Amino acid sequence: MKVSQAMSSEVVSVSKDSSLKEAVCQMVMHNNGMVTVIDADEKLIGIVTVRDVMLPLYPDQGEYIHDTLHARDFEAMEDNYDKMLKMKVSDVMTANPVTVSSDDSVLKAASFMGLRNLRRIPVVNNGKQAGILSIENINNALFLNH
Repeated sequence: MKVSQAMSSEVVSVSKDSSLKEAVCQMVMHNNGMVTVIDADEKLIGIVTVRDVMLPLYPDQGEYIHDTLHARDFEAMEDNYDKMLKMKVSDVMTANPVTVSSDDSVLKAASFMGLRNLRRIPVVNNGKQAGILSIENINNALFLNH
């Protein structure tokens, strides 16, 4: 089975100059954990995931070890969220993300995703986005629609 038979062609995209708040709102409105970042020619230049937005808010392991009192200041973390939402997408996006082609095998794409611990991957043909392949898409294609 080809990726084109399993992928979702509905892709939520933003530009690199969009605010992070706009990207998060798009994710929430479309019940999606990722938005693609495209340029003026609709070429994929990056992705932003919920994880990209949330991880910088939390203290890293070193902060926990060196300052256990302030590393757990959750009110300060919430204040940081407002600051973060004003950032540009280009500040947090993963540039040149890993992609698959619509002609690739679904199992090859699933293996690729598993090796990199990805829940979803952009589908790109000739540099332009064609869709998104998620774990849910793969499961539906292989087990429900087979």
